[in-house]
Amino acid sequence: MRVQQRPIRALSMWVRRQPPKVKAFLGVVSGMAALVLLRFIVHDHDNLFVAAEAVHSIGISVLIYKLIKEKTCAGLSLKSQELTAIFLAVRLYCSFVMEYDIHTLLDLATLATTLWVIYMIRFKLKSSYMEDKDNFALYYVLVPCAALALFIHPSTSHNLVNRIFWAFCVYLEAVSVLPQLRVMQNTKIVEPFTAHYVFALGVARFLSCAHWVLQVLDSQGHLLVALGYGLWPSMVLISEIVQTFILADFCYYYIKSVFGGQLVLRLPSGVV
Repeated sequence: MRVQQRPIRALSMWVRRQPPKVKAFLGVVSGMAALVLLRFIVHDHDNLFVAAEAVHSIGISVLIYKLIKEKTCAGLSLKSQELTAIFLAVRLYCSFVMEYDIHTLLDLATLATTLWVIYMIRFKLKSSYMEDKDNFALYYVLVPCAALALFIHPSTSHNLVNRIFWAFCVYLEAVSVLPQLRVMQNTKIVEPFTAHYVFALGVARFLSCAHWVLQVLDSQGHLLVALGYGLWPSMVLISEIVQTFILADFCYYYIKSVFGGQLVLRLPSGVV
């Protein structure tokens, strides 16, 4: 086992010594390589979206286990859960009035679970909630997302208010994990269940982003035209990419910690 870990550890040490620009370049190259690999392995790219939802469900299951079995919400961000509930509620409304499908039911189940998590943190497990660490101001993301949605939204035939709501939930989903990352940055030490949950979010976001990127490539750009005109199609794609890169740094340290045999993830200064 030690022999197998040496190349990985050596590669990890080499990457750590590189300047930020090199790390960013290596991250982009790795992401592109993964996309190329997925394009040849997964023939029906819609399965990537299903896989993203499945991984997200696994992450939520880990979170539920933590709250029920461990009887603690330490390390979890209530504000991230509230942002998640907001964009899911808005997206559910838009789904009912714009395009009702199976994803509407999945969002309903996710919203119900998220509301339960919020209830547990606010009331049942309030004594273990790290309120002083969860200090990300929500208006830092709510106001910009709302303002952006007013100016850049779908150009479909639906009601203007509904189109603005739809854009708002797309933008808010992309940054909803920021308060959770702030909590982990403040504590520096992330216990296993929280780390598993956030890593699952990162994998789900990557698969969702891969789904959109590969769909655009397969349709030779026609998918962007189908989404409307103006800046909106590009903003949808950018939002997916932003979601992935926000969690990329954390996922790197998570994988490094797992291969190093560490149960508790320790984040160095400047991460996330």
